[in-house]
Amino acid sequence: MTGDHGNFISAARESVRRHAPLLVWALVALTVVAIPLKIIGYGYLPGDDALRHAAKAVSGKPWDEILVLGPAYREQYFFWHLFLRQIFLWSHCDPGQLVGFTVAGLFILFGFSPLPWVKRPEAWLITLTLVTVAGGLLPRLMLGRPFLLTISGLVTILCAWQFREPSPPRWRTLAMVTAISAFCTLVHGVWYLWALPVAAFFLAGQFRWGILLATGWLAGSFLGACLTGHPFASLFYAAEIGRRSLGLHLVQHTMATEFQPFAGDIFALLLVAGLLVLRCVEKRDPLSWKSSPVFWLAGLGWLLGFKAIRFWTDWGWPALMVLTVFELQLLLAARLAANSLKRLALAGGLAVMTYLAATSNNDGKWTENLSWPVLSQDNPDLKGWLPDPDGIFYTADMTIFYQTFFRNPQARWRYIVGFEPALMPDADFAVYQNVHWNFGDPQAYRPWVEKMRPADRLIFRGGSGAVPNLPQLEWKAAPGFWIGRTPRTNAPSAQ
Repeated sequence: MTGDHGNFISAARESVRRHAPLLVWALVALTVVAIPLKIIGYGYLPGDDALRHAAKAVSGKPWDEILVLGPAYREQYFFWHLFLRQIFLWSHCDPGQLVGFTVAGLFILFGFSPLPWVKRPEAWLITLTLVTVAGGLLPRLMLGRPFLLTISGLVTILCAWQFREPSPPRWRTLAMVTAISAFCTLVHGVWYLWALPVAAFFLAGQFRWGILLATGWLAGSFLGACLTGHPFASLFYAAEIGRRSLGLHLVQHTMATEFQPFAGDIFALLLVAGLLVLRCVEKRDPLSWKSSPVFWLAGLGWLLGFKAIRFWTDWGWPALMVLTVFELQLLLAARLAANSLKRLALAGGLAVMTYLAATSNNDGKWTENLSWPVLSQDNPDLKGWLPDPDGIFYTADMTIFYQTFFRNPQARWRYIVGFEPALMPDADFAVYQNVHWNFGDPQAYRPWVEKMRPADRLIFRGGSGAVPNLPQLEWKAAPGFWIGRTPRTNAPSAQ
């Protein structure tokens, strides 16, 4: 009897050992899927573009019925909105559920993008934990925006190079690069920034790969633009909106936050230093990085982050993550056999650590949206204080646009500022800049106040303290806001 029991345990152990590699893959995949589902379960909503993409899809309206637009505007996310619109029509979901779908789906796509190229997927869990604990990138990976398609494509290409290095590229690699570039251009539109990884390959001396990447990038960008029906116009517009978004602002603090510069990411430097020490301990040449385009792209992204932080978060950090996962993979392969029970135990521990670190709601980072003040047509206390049909919603706060449009996708008013101030009419953009130049001084709003109609409203953050110093309007203190309108007969001047 004892012998049979021992044989059973031995057979079970051998079965687990035999299936250990598959179990490790399953643990990693389960962790990548579980993270966004848990975070969405908190009631999490991102604070910016995912809200307006979902609201746009639900509304079914063109942007010129939602925003007051200048002549520079052209639709850039037509296929993304079309995709979300079809999801909405098929599922009859509400805007919040549509946002949850994009947040989870795009994070999972990114989370799976390196896995076909790695042999030790548990190294990816370590990388995600490092980014979560000290890198500060995870909230950006949970924004549910199309730029995550570009990041996923970038990670795929960099991992393909790492996987095949030092072998020369193949024609099917060119086909893959072309397809990725075409898809990202069609959906995301920011085709010109692919020049960064191309430059990184040439700086690293990987000329054959660089030529292949440049060819695939240019061919794919043109193909993706052709699929929009306006190949040259769409390519030109994407570059023009990038120029306007960065070039029209007199000072950096009037830009969207992600276009502002960073102060340098010290943790990234410490991570690179740690990887170099690891290379020395493993008796691998640290100078070999000079021929790694992944290292060069991380460096370029970090350097250009002093111009705009998106160069770092969207190009530099993903490259550093790829560099990290392949360095850690070498260490794990040297220390643990592929079918080792210790490897399986380590992967299990890493899965738990990554999941807990990523889903921790410290400082309420995943639930801060639950306390957002809401401006909703359904609130009887706001009757008469939100814009009338065909009115204009004047504000210099883009977060008010995101949150209010999300809550009122069918409202028949327009917003003076939306997701990019550079798309406003020139005169209104000048007012917007002056408001931010003067740090929200109510007097900077006077050009808008002077042209307000009875259907229009002016909105400030606040709702407590002194009434805004604009006596031309009557005011209501709503929770979290001051709402101003042109005076009504027998109406109080403030509530």
